[in-house]
Amino acid sequence: MNKIKAVIFDLDGTLVDSMWMWKSIDMEYLGRYGHQCPETLQREIEGMSFSETAAYFKDHFAIPQSLEEIKAEWIRMAMDKYRHEVPLKKGVLAFLNALKIHNIKAGIATSNGRELAEAVLESLGIAGYFEAVIVGCQVAAGKPAPDVYLEAAKWLHVIPKECAVFEDLPAGILAGKRAGMTVFAVEDEFSRDLREEKAGLAHYFIEDFTQLLDKDGDLRNGVFA
Repeated sequence: MNKIKAVIFDLDGTLVDSMWMWKSIDMEYLGRYGHQCPETLQREIEGMSFSETAAYFKDHFAIPQSLEEIKAEWIRMAMDKYRHEVPLKKGVLAFLNALKIHNIKAGIATSNGRELAEAVLESLGIAGYFEAVIVGCQVAAGKPAPDVYLEAAKWLHVIPKECAVFEDLPAGILAGKRAGMTVFAVEDEFSRDLREEKAGLAHYFIEDFTQLLDKDGDLRNGVFA
């Protein structure tokens, strides 16, 4: 592994346990317009930015709302859950503290919208750990294109080969690899059936962030060295 100077995290399903929430929101939202939520929907929109996802819904389900109205409605539906029901994944806080001790920069590259991303980071008390929060709508193409990770590296003032990426879904893993970064796949209940695919795509696979820490909460020997 190259000497790692920065770690860039996906948000939903990686840092926070929130993927369950989006499936229920999709079901409720589509139900208002007489649609059932297709079983394949989550895989079809995987990695899309917030704006790309809104465009997909409008085109595929003939939603009468404008793109901005769709996004505003999703924000309204998700905001309370992000502030009160979404927890950190196991070991996240200890891992962030260990990175800080070793002066390894941290950033976020998420397909989510900025308003929701900032809300959950603030509510969980971890916003201060991140020097950059990049959202998919800031770049030309969502995951699996590498754009959002390359933009995060730019903001963190590091080159791609000096970055480690943590991701929970194949599209994000591919985005990190296409950016030329070292990628860790993270287990998540929502994508458990994709475990083999994720492990095959990523450089490393972890069940949770405690695997990267020793008994004293420091980075294990060899991690990012």
